[in-house]
Amino acid sequence: MTGYQEIFTDPSYSGQIVVLTYPQIGNYGTNDGDMESARPYIEGLVVRDFSPVVSNWRSARSAHQFLADANIPIIDSIDTRKLVRHLRTLGVMRGVLSSVSTNAPELIEKAKNLPSMKGLDLATRVSTVDSYRWTTAVDPVSLSERIGKLRPADYHVVAFDFGIKRNILRRLVSSGCHVTVVPASTSAADVLALRPDGVFLSNGPGDPEPLQAQAAEVRQLIGKTPIFGICLGHQILGLALGGKTYKLKFGHRGGNHPVLNKRTQKVEITAQNHGFAVDPESLPDSVVEVTHINLNDQTVEGLRHRSEPLFCVQYHPEAAPGPHDSLYLFDDFIALMKEAKR
Repeated sequence: MTGYQEIFTDPSYSGQIVVLTYPQIGNYGTNDGDMESARPYIEGLVVRDFSPVVSNWRSARSAHQFLADANIPIIDSIDTRKLVRHLRTLGVMRGVLSSVSTNAPELIEKAKNLPSMKGLDLATRVSTVDSYRWTTAVDPVSLSERIGKLRPADYHVVAFDFGIKRNILRRLVSSGCHVTVVPASTSAADVLALRPDGVFLSNGPGDPEPLQAQAAEVRQLIGKTPIFGICLGHQILGLALGGKTYKLKFGHRGGNHPVLNKRTQKVEITAQNHGFAVDPESLPDSVVEVTHINLNDQTVEGLRHRSEPLFCVQYHPEAAPGPHDSLYLFDDFIALMKEAKR
């Protein structure tokens, strides 16, 4: 219903045509405050009704103009709910959007010849080239902000950028962290040279399996500093711990996925965007605890090391867009770093 700009600019959607099932998209425009990265990353957009009318006091330009400026194609007047049911029945497919008079067989052949997401290293493609410091917090006047005021910046966090969302960085700063963002290919030695109090592994697009080099570097960080991973970062941690990942039929998308926290026995409604999952059978139970489970399909949504300060979740606790049920995970990361500094 809301949050389309955050979806457009989430690097995790690199390489993907996005189908939105809410009937009308674009009616509140776009603005600089809702950017999750510097530009849109979706390959194309499919909607039922793309609103020509923009009505919101925060709007700086229409969603149509926002995507047009980035050369992102849009198709509307599509029965998007029927299309999504089709994708959920048969699985995610390669596709094309066409505005020219090309016959269907030619377009189908073009779609079939597109590369599969499987085996592609998209994370390195969207990662930052150079390290940088991030200092912006969550807007303290935002109705969604539960912290109320900034905490003192007591912890230095080095964040791997595999396609990181800005609201993750804002949450870390609001929680009391100095944040240094580093490229996806940064070595463990270079990270430790920055003397971090903790390391964060970000979300990102595509298949985690090609990221074996990154998993190997993360493996060298285990036991040397607290680690928190989200989404692709969760999957990379799974690989670093000796596990395997696999492709889901149609992935988890959207802001209403129920997840059971096995430690508290509470159910969190979560925002998710991923097409791969960690295989729990591939992880040694004596070393890794499964902490969160997806209640729709029983897939792994969270892991924690039994003896080292390390945990990760498959979903997006920072929201933007989505529910705020899981913001406590940032507090858990702070607690790990606080304990490690004693």
